[in-house]
Amino acid sequence: MSDLVSVVIPTYNRVHCLAAAIDSALAQTHPAIEVVVIDDGSSDGTEALVAGRYRRDVRVRYAWQANAGVVAARNRGLAMVQGDYVAFLDSDDWWQPWKIAVQLAALAQFPAAGMVWSDMQAIDADGAVIGERYLRTMYGAYGWYPRVADLFPDSRTVATPVGPAPAHCGEIYSQMLMGPLVHTSTMMLTRPCLDRVGGFDPAMAPSGEDFDFHLRTAREGPVVLVDIPTIRYQRGMPDQLTRLNRRIAISHLKTITKAMDTSRDRIVLPQWMINRAFAQAHRWLAEESIAERDYAAGRRHCLKSLTYRPRQLRPLVQAILCTLPPTAGEGMRALYRLLKPAR
Repeated sequence: MSDLVSVVIPTYNRVHCLAAAIDSALAQTHPAIEVVVIDDGSSDGTEALVAGRYRRDVRVRYAWQANAGVVAARNRGLAMVQGDYVAFLDSDDWWQPWKIAVQLAALAQFPAAGMVWSDMQAIDADGAVIGERYLRTMYGAYGWYPRVADLFPDSRTVATPVGPAPAHCGEIYSQMLMGPLVHTSTMMLTRPCLDRVGGFDPAMAPSGEDFDFHLRTAREGPVVLVDIPTIRYQRGMPDQLTRLNRRIAISHLKTITKAMDTSRDRIVLPQWMINRAFAQAHRWLAEESIAERDYAAGRRHCLKSLTYRPRQLRPLVQAILCTLPPTAGEGMRALYRLLKPAR
């Protein structure tokens, strides 16, 4: 296996930050890098930027497509990559220069692993740090596993320019049923693992496809978390690739339902945890449906959440309020939100 790492960068109308993302990939201390930029129909001069800034850099390839969303853009990039490792980088994020080298070192310590990911530093629109270690803040599913040993049976150490970092390895397919644990801009896959997983599922579009992709990756065998921030994750700027929360909630429920339907024998969680996962998923979708004033769907998912976890006050009250006439129900729901904040 060679050491070429292909970096897929989907972008849409982000000419203001795209160069920083590309430059961070090209500046990796690991020398064998190719960057595949997929322009998802931008109208802000993205093509001119890439052509002008990188026209002499053979490591950068560019492709334009009519606007079709991030799933189509990433899959288009996957069809073009040539490397034996594949990483993803959103066009408003950027990497530490040693990100790839450290992750390759971690994979060398765990040769059976097919994916590696890392923590991340969060910054605001002005570049100020708002979270030094943001992975566990952004992904609440880590709350189910307060001890590293609850997720990973094997831990070792890898050297980084900022000191040694723990690298944890294990099979976490069952545990990830409780929610996402991986941030896409921090991850890297081996090519054999990618070939088994395939691309991002268009059925999960327009949002929430990452969780499905990472869960399918975890199903293929051991994965590695290098527990150190390797990227700067941009928060608070206009994001053309972000979709509605309700769509994410729908995809989340579809993802865990598909996992249970297709790989139930691989899920070794106790039944109460499985029930909690589905109760939370339906409750989330109920809340998002109610926020969009789809009260029929809100009531349906509240009741479904209660079938998995009966002793929940909020879904019970929300289900009742959803049966009221819209005007009265809206006022009662607003009052309830003031008196009983969502937990």
